[in-house]
Amino acid sequence: MAINLEKGQRQSIAAPKFTVGLGWDSNSSNTGSSFDLDASVFLVGANGKIPNDNHFIYYNNLKSPDQAVIHAGDNLTGDGDGDDEKIYIDLSKISSDVNEISFVVTIHHADTKRQNFGQIRNSFIRILDESNVELVKYELDEDFSIETAVEFGRIYKRNEEWKFEAVGIGMKGGLQDYLNKYN
Repeated sequence: MAINLEKGQRQSIAAPKFTVGLGWDSNSSNTGSSFDLDASVFLVGANGKIPNDNHFIYYNNLKSPDQAVIHAGDNLTGDGDGDDEKIYIDLSKISSDVNEISFVVTIHHADTKRQNFGQIRNSFIRILDESNVELVKYELDEDFSIETAVEFGRIYKRNEEWKFEAVGIGMKGGLQDYLNKYN
């Protein structure tokens, strides 16, 4: 049975291989443009920064250098139920200089389309084991009315144990805010 987390809660992840599913729905567009949300992953070292640009995983860089993190690809519409984008993780392969894996979702061209996360609903991040059984889930319930990028969750290593944290913190500068944070 899955564990539903609240913002800030943490849960140990015992499975070395798992899938991170991210999902969302957009309200009927009152901006005149369709929504295109993108999941990105930052593989962060002990200093809180990515070791190099190859540790930023997104639709144009689908695999980490160690092949431990693989992005399944961009979903341009977010239509339908379930996960809109998936990330495959194999912690047994992850480089020893990575201590944290951060999952961020941004709205593509949010500023020109005048879109924000206040127009997005049913957002979640969940972790599924190799049998597709849901281990943990965090449903974001805040109204991110000015944010165009949201860190849904992170997996981090402490004392040789990997844990998931439900983060749910947004920024209004889009992906650039997170690139500045982790570079």
